[in-house]
Amino acid sequence: MTERPSLSEVGAALAEPTRLRILQELLEGTPLPAGALAARLGLSPSTVSSHVARLLDARLVSVLSRGRTRLVTIATPEVAEVVEGLLRLSAQPAVTSLTKHTQRAALREARTCYDHLAGRLGIAIADLAREREWVIERDGSLQLIALDHLEAGLGIALHLAAGKRPEVRGCMDWTERRPHLAGKLGAGLLTAMLQVGWLQRRSGDRSLKVTTLGKEHFATLGIDC
Repeated sequence: MTERPSLSEVGAALAEPTRLRILQELLEGTPLPAGALAARLGLSPSTVSSHVARLLDARLVSVLSRGRTRLVTIATPEVAEVVEGLLRLSAQPAVTSLTKHTQRAALREARTCYDHLAGRLGIAIADLAREREWVIERDGSLQLIALDHLEAGLGIALHLAAGKRPEVRGCMDWTERRPHLAGKLGAGLLTAMLQVGWLQRRSGDRSLKVTTLGKEHFATLGIDC
């Protein structure tokens, strides 16, 4: 088991704004090479690689080898939760162009939060799960009641990964300020919705496109996209 970093190590790693921006980009959930991160941030690959090395030392990111390519990803769901929490605490940067306005609107509608669905659509799915009592709150935490009922109600087959991760938990949404679904269930929902073509990843950020098929299906559930 990898030893956890000390508080001072984590604080020092997060004290540099560029490293926070790297972690924010990685909230997309897709491992990215340093070159892609550099292009998104408008920095040189060598600068990004230096910051990635510091984040790696603090165990905030992991680096995966794919042939000659080294891909960077957020180390754990807990790191993603911390980054999302920092976004909630901070003011959003001023919108200075139509492109930025469009990007922000897309992020607010539907986006990835590490490996689960966030934004207005993520909140709508969470509300539906509670209303139909597929998921209930008990003793201050969420509990999945019947996976088969949830699958039948949504019209989608889900796979929940093995491991010690919670089956379902609430994750406070950065833009909506209410919890969406995370944990194994949240990850399973996002994966399934991408696989059946209800959602598509956009290039360049972590916003998600709701496809025509997705809009039709979500409308049958009473969710307007």
